[in-house]
Amino acid sequence: QVHVVESGGGLVQPGGSLRLSCLASGLTWDSYAIGWFRQTPGKGRDEVSCISGRNGNTNYGDFVKGRFTISSEKAKNTVYLDMSNLKPEDTAVYYCAAYHCAGFVCSCRLAGGTWGQGTQVTVSS
Repeated sequence: QVHVVESGGGLVQPGGSLRLSCLASGLTWDSYAIGWFRQTPGKGRDEVSCISGRNGNTNYGDFVKGRFTISSEKAKNTVYLDMSNLKPEDTAVYYCAAYHCAGFVCSCRLAGGTWGQGTQVTVSS
């Protein structure tokens, strides 16, 4: 069965950097899109970034593009989220999710998805 596990969260000062990892298992790489989302208590869930395992196409949320970079390392079944110039408003639980491609569509905006348990990121001085 498909399974994803996040890691790499922690406490970082404003302006600092952090790398999150999403380890995937039970899937065929070129049939899935894998994305990062974040949840803040009392607020809605934000889409952070997504990468297609089929063609490597990437997508970013408007408020993080230019500071965050998503990448993949297929040999390790891992997707990374490299975050720089972190701000206090980036504080959230970050989740990884895997979406099975539907025909030629391979997107993190498809229905369903398999989610991990989340990893806490706290940006504070």
